[in-house]
Amino acid sequence: MQAKSFLRALDHDRIVAAIREAEARSRGEVRVHVTHRAVDDARRAAERQFEKLGMTKTAERNGVLVFVAPASRTFAVVGDTGIHEKCGPAFWKDVAAAMEADFRAGRYTDGILKGVVRAGDELAAHFPRAPGGVDVDELPDDVTED
Repeated sequence: MQAKSFLRALDHDRIVAAIREAEARSRGEVRVHVTHRAVDDARRAAERQFEKLGMTKTAERNGVLVFVAPASRTFAVVGDTGIHEKCGPAFWKDVAAAMEADFRAGRYTDGILKGVVRAGDELAAHFPRAPGGVDVDELPDDVTED
């Protein structure tokens, strides 16, 4: 699938709402990025995009990126050191598996939403927002693309 048609198929409002909900329950940050380029290794490309988006600069190193490369029919979910130390590599595989069934069925928004919700649940478990506490939104919540 071409990235432009993939992007048109996404319900950006639902994705942004899910990101905001995930972040409202934690001190973490969640981003979604779609690349127009074909990639050989989605994980490596996601890690590079993670850096480009400034996601390593969060105070607690607890950002999560859902990276999708429709031209290559692949995706990856990666987290910064703070969240990765808490949940380990099995968690990222679990999130990807939850998204994959929807992607295979052409339900791209639903797949991304599952990834965002799963990431949000993990962030809330390990980086809960303090009751009545104010959290700084360190990164934009929109779906980015290149």
